[in-house]
This record gives sequence, C-alpha cells and structure tokens, in this order.
Amino acid sequence: MTSETPGHNERTGHAITVQQGSEHVRVVHEGQVLAESSRPVVLRETGCPVRYYLPREDVRTDLLTPSDTTTYCPFKGTASYWSLPDAADLVWSYPDPKPEVAAIKDHLCFYATELA
Repeated sequence: MTSETPGHNERTGHAITVQQGSEHVRVVHEGQVLAESSRPVVLRETGCPVRYYLPREDVRTDLLTPSDTTTYCPFKGTASYWSLPDAADLVWSYPDPKPEVAAIKDHLCFYATELA
C-alpha cells in the first residue's frame, strides 16, 4: 500500500510528492556501506532529482558526525547535516519538516544512492 502526500505551490508551479517506497536502496561511500533499506520514503520535487529518505535505523549513524551546517527550504523546512571524515555534509535530514512532507521526519537522505 502506498500513501501519497502532494504539495503544490500554484504561484511558482513548484510541486513535491512524497510516497512510501519499496525500492531496495543502498548507500556506499568509498567501498563502505553507509545505509541499506527496503523502506525508503521517496520524495519527488520540481527541478530536483528523486531523493530517497531512509529510516534512521537503516543508516550507519555511528560512522557520521553531526555538522554545524543547516539550510532552509521554503517547502520542506530546516535541514541538519552529517559528515564523514572525508566527505563534509554528505547526509541531511529535516528534524521538524513542514506538514506537507511530514513523512520524511526521522529519515536521512544522501546525495548519492544506488537502487539494488
């Protein structure tokens, strides 16, 4: 069963769709598996690549260090970042996302993912 949460800003034509996915997603950095999940939240946003938000428990958070970096998205909210020793701000999440994308709460996203 898939639930879908659409968000659309008619003024800008910007749209976000959030769905519970069943794809097998793996994140590998320099040969080390950082995350693996078959229960991603799939976020599609106008002008952006598809992003897979993975449940925190499917991510090797023990390998990540919190960063001081934060960014703000008017559609999703304020993002926090994590780094590896050789890769700054590789991972992000929205600890308190906007209601339209609430499904990404407690999920982490990586810049590069593989579908297996």
